Amino acid sequence: MSEGPQGARTGFRPRMMAYLMLIASGVTVGALFISQRKLASEVARDQERVFEAEEAALSKIRQNLRTTLSERCRALVHKPRILAAFEDDALDLLYPSARDELKDLMTEDIPIDAPSPPGLRARFYRFLDFEGQVIPPPEDSAAGALSSEEESHLALTSLPNEQQLGYMVRQTAGGERKAVEIIATPIVSSETGEMIAALVIGFDSFGGAESTTNPEDSLITGIWLEDSLILPGLGESETASLTAELVRSVGSPERTRNNFSFQTPSETYRVFYKWLNPGSLYSPVYEVSLFSLADFHRRQRTLRWQILGVGGCLLVAAFSISRHFAARLAIPVEMMAADSEKKRVSLERAEFALEQSQEELERSARFSADTSHQLKTPVAVLRAGLEEMLAREDLTAEVRSEVADFIHQTHRLGAIVDDLLLLSKMDAGRFSLDLSAVDLSRLIAGELDDLEAHPEYNEELSVLADVPEHVRILGEPRFTTMIVRNLLENARKYNRPGGTIRVSLQKNRGEARLMIGNTGEPIPPAAQAHIFQRFHRGSMNENIKGHGLGLNIARDLARLHGGDLRLSTSADDWTEFDLRLPLLPEAPSEHFGNLS
Repeated sequence: MSEGPQGARTGFRPRMMAYLMLIASGVTVGALFISQRKLASEVARDQERVFEAEEAALSKIRQNLRTTLSERCRALVHKPRILAAFEDDALDLLYPSARDELKDLMTEDIPIDAPSPPGLRARFYRFLDFEGQVIPPPEDSAAGALSSEEESHLALTSLPNEQQLGYMVRQTAGGERKAVEIIATPIVSSETGEMIAALVIGFDSFGGAESTTNPEDSLITGIWLEDSLILPGLGESETASLTAELVRSVGSPERTRNNFSFQTPSETYRVFYKWLNPGSLYSPVYEVSLFSLADFHRRQRTLRWQILGVGGCLLVAAFSISRHFAARLAIPVEMMAADSEKKRVSLERAEFALEQSQEELERSARFSADTSHQLKTPVAVLRAGLEEMLAREDLTAEVRSEVADFIHQTHRLGAIVDDLLLLSKMDAGRFSLDLSAVDLSRLIAGELDDLEAHPEYNEELSVLADVPEHVRILGEPRFTTMIVRNLLENARKYNRPGGTIRVSLQKNRGEARLMIGNTGEPIPPAAQAHIFQRFHRGSMNENIKGHGLGLNIARDLARLHGGDLRLSTSADDWTEFDLRLPLLPEAPSEHFGNLS
């Protein structure tokens, strides 16, 4: 036993040190994880706010410019000379007429890679026929030079009901790609009110649609249309990878604003995109913004080292504290270990004593059963012999009286044997009840009649009964009768001359409550705790017959029925017992089976 506390003490110290180190490590890792998540969330929110603010500013610029352009385009399509060219089917006069009408809107014939002209100046214009196809201009029309492939991007599957916004990518002489914004305005006949053509005008991209960079915010802005990404600062492979990511992310039918992370060999970005021409008949165009995460990674590394430094200090402090507390707590742990060892020994002794008691109980039960079986036959033979002797006619009155007393004693001995046999079955667990519906009211009435017919009943006793009719319980008739009989017999035997027996039956919360009380000398307080023990007599008066098993059997039978029996009161010339048995359910079956 001396090794146990020492082992507990030597094992407790490293365990506690390990626990504290684990706690400190867990706090460090948790703080690092939460801080990085918080930092990433803050950076994402900051970037989204920057994107939304810039996008809102650009949207306002675009909206103002497009409003102005839309009004100018609507005014152009109502020019009489342009309408007359379509309504009179004089398409050879269309572009010459438009040249005069649009001369204040068109730029001079300057290269595409030249800087954008000041003001709202267009690079080119074209007309679409009633099928939405481009009407080619003559060579000297001053409508702006476009290749046949570029003109194909202006065509529509059908004439629009309202103005349409689109974009087109044009190649400069130096190989640079530039975005051109186009506005298609329907032309309505002044005679029929039907759409007969459309005017398409191209402007240099404005309001942020062309690629820009913002070094202060680490922001790169461009556009993406027809799987072509116009974005400065990225190589061909990075541009191809980002285009593939955009295709996957924009694959949803809604094509709403979204964002995702994108990584190049040298940098990581957060990508935001927004659909610029929702509802347009032209190809979808998206504004794309890239935010560099270099500053975020730098802040993340700084925060990680700060947390690791604090965590290291925590580990050192935890190591020192654990050594201190382990030494302080080793003494109570040793005492607890010693106490645990003592309790273990006590528990083993208690288990051994319980096993011995169980064996003694089993031996007692077997002895009671064997003794009861062995005594039944001799008692029966003795009673039969005495009854034959009593039947002889040559006996004197004195002898006949003595033989009758002997026969009465054999009946008492037989009752004791029956009680012992019943108790042995209970102790051995071989006792079962065949429960059924029992009218407890009728049973009590019958037992009260038998009590008054008992040869030893004192007619000076008064019996007060308050028993309502048809109180039905779930019980076994024979043993329920035995319980009530034992209680009434007990009340008769221990009563005083001219005393009272009171019987009261009532229903209480699913139970039948039977109270049986009697006048007479009360049970001493010291003896009240033992009255349900076997062979205990409530009174040592030799004139009171009994063998001290009635109350014990009655209580055990009541508990087997699911109820209980207890001493309610015993003082001031009054003793009363309280019997409780379960009431019959509302819709009982005729037979309830064997309940052990």
